[in-house]
Amino acid sequence: MDHIPLKRPHFFFTTAALPCPYLPGRLERKIVTELNGPDSETLHEALSRAGFRRSHSIAYTPACPGCQACVPVRIVVDKFHPDRTMRKISRHNAGLTARVVPARATAEQYKLFSRYQESRHNGGDMALMGFYDYRSMVEDSPIDTFLLEFRQADDTLVAVCLTDRMGDGLSAVYSFYEPDMPSASLGTYVVLWLIDEAIKQNLPFVYLGYWIPESRKMAYKTRFQPLEAFGPDGWQPQSGH
Repeated sequence: MDHIPLKRPHFFFTTAALPCPYLPGRLERKIVTELNGPDSETLHEALSRAGFRRSHSIAYTPACPGCQACVPVRIVVDKFHPDRTMRKISRHNAGLTARVVPARATAEQYKLFSRYQESRHNGGDMALMGFYDYRSMVEDSPIDTFLLEFRQADDTLVAVCLTDRMGDGLSAVYSFYEPDMPSASLGTYVVLWLIDEAIKQNLPFVYLGYWIPESRKMAYKTRFQPLEAFGPDGWQPQSGH
């Protein structure tokens, strides 16, 4: 891993234990630090390459007692080859228009976000988010962040991905999409678009966040091979399916 020097010390904190949102019966704790000040971009780069993720102006990594289920993963884009199903998904969604827009929340996005949460994550914390919570998630970023919008020919918004642009890749912070279009596999299509964009920008990786082998919701990430996972020996090829 590249060493990125920091200009000043940063403080890290451990959160209180809360019920895990992914694995029933387990507790979740995180190590967190604020991303602020003139070297927030540098700190974010260093922490991302050490398996951290960003939420708002906070960088975090799991530190759960007795559990190491969350595995940071990233796609090696120059070696990626879509399988037959992925090629079919790309053809199916060829009529969509992708637009890179500033990280600014809109009512249109929030309506789609709410429908997605109600359909896919009903009962979860994010399903309770009001518009101002959503706006905070989108706009409270101290680094280079943008929104990726996918629209149909009639301009209907069907998918959104909050994305961080880093020195070595694109990081999919959070994506949501029209829940009434399951055959479109919009979640997969968003990742395929990010891979293509990373290649165009000569960036080596697409960061997908945490893969949790025991969580069905996270299983899709292992389809994007080759995948690297972060562990005690740094980034290594991920072999589990």
